[in-house]
Amino acid sequence: MALKHVVVGGGTGYIGSCICTALHNLNVRTTVISRMPGPKRITWQELETNGLPKDTTAVINVAGLNILDFKQRWSPGFKQNVFNSRVKTTQELAKAVACSDAKAFVTISGVAYYPPDGKDYTENDKCEKYDFLSGLCHDWEAAAQLPKDSARQVTIRSGVVLGRTGGMIQQTFLPFFFGVGGPLGSGTQYMPWIHIKDLINLFIHALKNENVTGVYNGVAPELITNAEFTKTFASSLSRPAFIPLPAFVLKALLNEERAKIMLEGQKVHPKRVLESGFKYEYPTIKEACDQFGVLFYKEEY
Repeated sequence: MALKHVVVGGGTGYIGSCICTALHNLNVRTTVISRMPGPKRITWQELETNGLPKDTTAVINVAGLNILDFKQRWSPGFKQNVFNSRVKTTQELAKAVACSDAKAFVTISGVAYYPPDGKDYTENDKCEKYDFLSGLCHDWEAAAQLPKDSARQVTIRSGVVLGRTGGMIQQTFLPFFFGVGGPLGSGTQYMPWIHIKDLINLFIHALKNENVTGVYNGVAPELITNAEFTKTFASSLSRPAFIPLPAFVLKALLNEERAKIMLEGQKVHPKRVLESGFKYEYPTIKEACDQFGVLFYKEEY
């Protein structure tokens, strides 16, 4: 599919800004939907009132508050904001896409859709809601559903996104660099992950290829545990990593319900991603961590 103008919900966040940069490098024009007005932006209120720009080719939504924001107490109000920032924005965009000539609608979800029960899961598996986060993923994906004969629809269930300038690596780089990093809890929990560049390339792959439709697991093909990540990341920095962060500390900092994101993990495989012909640049955690270990690293798209 020829890309001319892509509208990106949440384009000012980490993943969204990386998507916009990658699209610009492909000479694709972007418009960001944000809470704040600005150049090459529209607000969510303007979207609700006016719909999408007339020449929109495709739409991406990656909007959502950071669930692991240590500054935010895990209160009913914050949980509602987390829900609204994902589900409500996706609903608004789905309505706008259904009334437009956009050819593709690509949204993000999470691997919390799958239960952390040690079983192997692919995109072909259907799971029931089992807690707040899994319910959020179900509702998030339901909000993106379009009427028949509307735009082609793709959902990417992302794992832990690894990038030096955002997400988990940014948060843990200094502790590991100074030799005080370590596994989270027991470290035996699975950690479905993906390099930021592979996630961005997967979004672009979904936009360009008309045969890509439905759900895709945005995870690397190598399945690892948190302890294996810890060992590999520390090795890439030539640092020790033997100071674990106990589960009770994470639960005290984040609330038990939210701490599950870091203390429990799903055994997720990207079956449909590989079948679609997508090629990973960072299929193994060693390849990803070796890049992050470069002191003057710069993310490029």
